Order: sequence, then structure tokens, then C-alpha cells
Amino acid sequence: MRQRFGPTAVEPATPLWWGAIGLRVLTWLFALGAVVVHDDDYRRPGLAWVVLGAMAVWTILTSLVYSREALRWRWHWFVVLDVAVVCGLMLTSPLILSPAQLAGVDPLITTVWVAGVPVAAGTRFGGYGGMAAGLVLGAGTAVARQAFTLDVARDGVLLVATGLLIGMSATTARRSAAALAEAWRKEVATAERERLARSIHDSVLQVLARVRRRGAEVGGEAAELAELAGEQEIALRALVTTEPTSTSAGESDLRGALQLLATSKVQIAAPAGDVLLPADVTAELVAVVREALSNVDKHAPGARAWVLLEHLATEIVITVRDDGPGIPEGRLEAAEADGHLGVARSIRARVLELGGTISLETAPDRGTEWEVRVPKAGKKR
Repeated sequence: MRQRFGPTAVEPATPLWWGAIGLRVLTWLFALGAVVVHDDDYRRPGLAWVVLGAMAVWTILTSLVYSREALRWRWHWFVVLDVAVVCGLMLTSPLILSPAQLAGVDPLITTVWVAGVPVAAGTRFGGYGGMAAGLVLGAGTAVARQAFTLDVARDGVLLVATGLLIGMSATTARRSAAALAEAWRKEVATAERERLARSIHDSVLQVLARVRRRGAEVGGEAAELAELAGEQEIALRALVTTEPTSTSAGESDLRGALQLLATSKVQIAAPAGDVLLPADVTAELVAVVREALSNVDKHAPGARAWVLLEHLATEIVITVRDDGPGIPEGRLEAAEADGHLGVARSIRARVLELGGTISLETAPDRGTEWEVRVPKAGKKR
């Protein structure tokens, strides 16, 4: 499946991939010059040209793969194979160079051509992947030189640093593109929501507001219809004014989802910013609150309810309180024994599955208060 980071499907780190291709080509040309200069001094000049040809073929092959548009075509295994092939070619240096060349400052047969590998690995795997590729190549340089010198250590540090910096750049590019895509998606969704809100305000909301006012004036049964129209007006206003609750990362805004439960009898208090949780966790918590509010409506008609959402450092706390008559002692146990499992399954079981805790405070004529605490990680047991 093609990865999309915004309005286009181009991989955000594409410039880095092209940089890796360009570096590979330029460094191969440098290796060609080195072979031409040192050809007469090599122990096996013929093998040097064979290895140089293999380097050219591998440069072309990697360029074809790394130039693909989508990230999925730049396979993990191919980048790992790239590291192995380049190390293998570099390890032919003791067979080609003379002992004096190996002990001196003459370049290995692959010279700086190996620098393209940590660039590719960092672009594909991030900073840690680039560092790992640099360490492998640094170790391969020491083996090929058959000694660990200051020059070998310097080359290793440069390779590791290159992989780290390029990897960090690639990771930053992808995260920035994802953030931009999310902002773009929200902007489009918000614009569409505002368009719908204007249309609804000019039609449905005005009708509901008129029914509410006229019903209240007439009284009697019309007053009951007015109350229902008022509740639907509040719910509809909440729906068209609440920001989109889902993200491309599989998260949803618990704050926005709870605000949709507001009615003339239910007030929602929540933080100003989004409370992003995994979508399944948000759905479960909303179901818990909805069941608690349903119990208020069922067992305490006319009672008002308040929902308080708190976004703490390590957990989410939701409090649902009402001013009803309260729950008589032993009533929940008796209901569960009679097979009425709304509280047991719809409220307590959901919270326990989320790894949270739930407590109840109630007394005659003092209402009911549920307090739900769920870890922010939102992992089910």
C-alpha cells in the first residue's frame, strides 16, 4: 500500500535518496581515478579492474532501486544487502593492493565509494540504522587494512557520523511531512464542517429553535416537544462545532467525542486542547460515559448530569456525576443477580479491560458519582 504523507505520495526523504545516488556515482568516478593512478603498483591489476566493474554494476543497480518514488520499493533487505556487498568488495583490497600500499596511505580499492552506504541506510532506517552501517563499514575498513590505525579510526568516525546525521534528517523529514499532512487533513475537514454548519444553521437549527420557543409559549404537551427540540438543537450544535476527532495515526480525540454527548441536562467540562488516545480506547471510554448517562436518564428522570474530563500526566480521569436520588445500598448487586448487567459489563468490565480502575460514590438523596481512571497508554489487559 502506498504511503501518503500529504496531498502527494512522494516520500519525504526523496532528496536524500537522490543525494545517496549522486554520492555513489561521484565516488565511483573517484575510485576510477584512483585505479588509473595506482594500476602499476597493484599486486593484481586485473582483479582491481574487475572489482571496479562490479562497483559500477552495483552503483547502477542501487541507483535504479533508490530512485523509485515510493518508500516501499526501497526494500529493507536490499539496503542490508547493499552494506554486505560493499563490505565484500572492500575486503578484496588485501588481494589487490601490495603490502606497502596496505601499510601506507594508498586508498583501498573501494576508496570513498563506501560512503554512500551509511547515507542509504540512514535514509531508510533512521539514525540508528545509519550508525550501524557506519560501524560495519568501519570494522570492514580495519579488516581490509589488516591494522587499526588513526586513519582507520578517523574513517570509521566519519562513516558513523554521516549515517547518524542523514538518518536524523530523514526521520525529521518524515515526521514533518506527517505533521503537515495531518494539519492539511484537519484544515480540509474543518472547512467542510464549517460549510455544513452554515447550511444546517440556515435550515435545521433555525427550525429547532423556533419549535423550542413556540412550544414553550404554548405549554402542555407542546412544552415537552419543545424540550426535546432543545436537546436536539444542543446536540446538533455540538456536532457541527466539534473538531474532527480522528487522526491518520489511528488516534481520536476523547474531548471532542465526549462533547457530542452534551444536552440540556448534561454538561461536559474538558481541557481546552485535544485529548488524543488510541481510537479503540476512546470508543470504549465514550461507551462507558454513555452507559452512565443512560442510567441517569433511566433511573433518575429529570436529574441533571455533569461529565468532567481530566488529562493528567500518566492517566485519563473521567467523572460522571448527577443530582438524582442516588443508588440504594445493595441495588447494584441485586440487579446483577437478576441478570441486569449494564453496570457490570458496560461500565466496569470495559474499564478493567483498559487496565483502569473505577469507583462509585452514592448515597440517598445525594446523587451518584462515577470516577474512571485509565492509563494514557490505553493497553488492554
